[in-house]
Amino acid sequence: MRHRNRINSLGRKAAHRKKTLSSLATALILNKRINTTVAKAKALRVYVEPLITKSKEDSTNSRRVVFSYLRDKYAVSELFREISQKVADRPGGYTRILKTGFRKGDGAEMCFIELVDYNTHMLQTEEDAQQKRTRRGRRRGKKTGEETVTESQAPQKSQQQEQPVKKEQEETVTTDDVKAEVTEAEVKEQPQAEEQPEQEEAKQEEPVAEKEEPAEEKPADPEVDAPDQKEEDKADPKKEDKPEEK
Repeated sequence: MRHRNRINSLGRKAAHRKKTLSSLATALILNKRINTTVAKAKALRVYVEPLITKSKEDSTNSRRVVFSYLRDKYAVSELFREISQKVADRPGGYTRILKTGFRKGDGAEMCFIELVDYNTHMLQTEEDAQQKRTRRGRRRGKKTGEETVTESQAPQKSQQQEQPVKKEQEETVTTDDVKAEVTEAEVKEQPQAEEQPEQEEAKQEEPVAEKEEPAEEKPADPEVDAPDQKEEDKADPKKEDKPEEK
């Protein structure tokens, strides 16, 4: 039982307890938030808060005193460079304990212990939260501060905002179209280039084929053959003298 015993030994001897708290304090300074049991968190709060107060005075002596507890030069430099400046206006209460339930194995009560000035979600005030909760589509005629949005002003603003967006879209479209046209032109040129030599070969072969074909025999014209027959008649006068036999 711990009657009238101010120090929680955590079930450890003095050296083991000091080393445990030193490692927990180093982890808290470097990570700004750790998960541990409630008993250790309460013991750590008493251990680390005087060290944070000591870091507000950046001197060689205070650095040596803090290093004798933490035994980690990176944690000491982090404490004196960043944390001490952030908690300079706070007169104490640098840590916060948030209980998270019971551990499944042994049923120990668990919690988060964190530095107060590094939890941005809990530092937000109600006014900041209300300012951020603004709807995109506001009704016409409602007051926004001191100015009112009229029907004539609303479309002008929307057009001004849409113009740069349209220009960017046109630029993207033009670049894509140019690329597409270039690729299509290359695809069209390749089959044309292949077809041209084939067409030239066909043209060269066509007249040769016409020359080799034999000429067709034309029918005999009676008018053309008539003078030949007269010449034969002149050559043979006997045929003229013979009377025609009836």
